[in-house]
Amino acid sequence: MSSDRNSSASGHQAQPPIDRTQVGARLRDIRKHQKLTLKQLSERCGVALSTLSKMELAQVSVSYEKLAAAARALGVDIAQLFSPIQLAPGAAQPTVVCSTIDSAAGYSTGTYDYYPMAGDFPARTMTPMYARISARDMTQFEDFIRHPGQEFAVVLAGRVRIQFETGESVSIGNRETAYFNSAIGHIYLSESDDGADAEVMVVMSDIREH
Repeated sequence: MSSDRNSSASGHQAQPPIDRTQVGARLRDIRKHQKLTLKQLSERCGVALSTLSKMELAQVSVSYEKLAAAARALGVDIAQLFSPIQLAPGAAQPTVVCSTIDSAAGYSTGTYDYYPMAGDFPARTMTPMYARISARDMTQFEDFIRHPGQEFAVVLAGRVRIQFETGESVSIGNRETAYFNSAIGHIYLSESDDGADAEVMVVMSDIREH
């Protein structure tokens, strides 16, 4: 993303997104540790083999959807692709994990910067994520984003339009929320009047439709 992009509307500044080479290296290390080939991982997660190769070699930034699909196929939390989770063998599961947005490791797709939160809580059933939305037009995306489960979003700053592949859309502002089926294709767009990125906190679950 451009280094001169407008600062966030809230005035707080999260860490710059980590270099995608780190994400690619972690993805490759986890895959090799499980003794999987790129072809085998591709067959498991549904992401094209060529795309997975480019992800590992840091030749492309990809959406949350593709990273999450790869992580799910490897049986790891997506947060492990951003920051290795250190939990001593036999350690008891923590009662609570606290973290700050400003210290979270993030990833840039060119349309969003997103920062998984509380990644060191083991066996999570939800994925909370802080995101800065810079995209303002649907033409900035190759396709809608889809992933299993449900999604809850609350706007922290600015205004966001969530556009669905059904043709429906919602526009939500500061302290307003949306809850939807994330298997339906969707895109977040900033509608902030001042040109700044919008900021949202999103919580995703992997509860599948029956």
